[in-house]
Amino acid sequence: MEGERHGGGIEEAAEAFRADLAYLGERFPLSSQHLLVVGLSTSEVVGLPIGKGSNLAVAHALFEVLEAFRRDTGVHVAVQCCEHLNRALVVRPETVERFALDPVLVRPVPEAGGAFATVAYDAWDGTCVEAVRAHAGIDVGATLIGMHLKPVAVPVRPPKPFVGKAFVTMAVTRPRLIGGPRARYPEYRR
Repeated sequence: MEGERHGGGIEEAAEAFRADLAYLGERFPLSSQHLLVVGLSTSEVVGLPIGKGSNLAVAHALFEVLEAFRRDTGVHVAVQCCEHLNRALVVRPETVERFALDPVLVRPVPEAGGAFATVAYDAWDGTCVEAVRAHAGIDVGATLIGMHLKPVAVPVRPPKPFVGKAFVTMAVTRPRLIGGPRARYPEYRR
């Protein structure tokens, strides 16, 4: 990852990812009641086009950051695979049970699913599911996590907009507002 415009190596990418997850957790206090979807292209992190350079070293380093965040908050996590697996998600068996998810039979590998999903699958004795409706999400490298968020996504501007060379977008969700001009809306408490 030499000569990067945004971060100089795996350690810097991991620190940016850690900062963004912490900020998301401050904005939306995540707990065991919540599901966080994570899309992460290691190709984009190292400055290559998405899907053109899966990198297991980067995946392991960034997964350690995610796993520490998961343990600290208790949040359930779904790691999105790439489009070669129709953006299926890797989850822990406890997450399948907690959110009544339907497993599918597939095993991500770096060339079909991506390096990050592969590392998550191996670490979590993984299960894959086809879809989730997450409460919040972080997308590193334009992996398009929106299909796995609840219907009303609210953008969150990350403090570190790049992890390596990959652009970061984040979102939290809120319930839909219903009613008409006379309706009143209470403050939403997460």
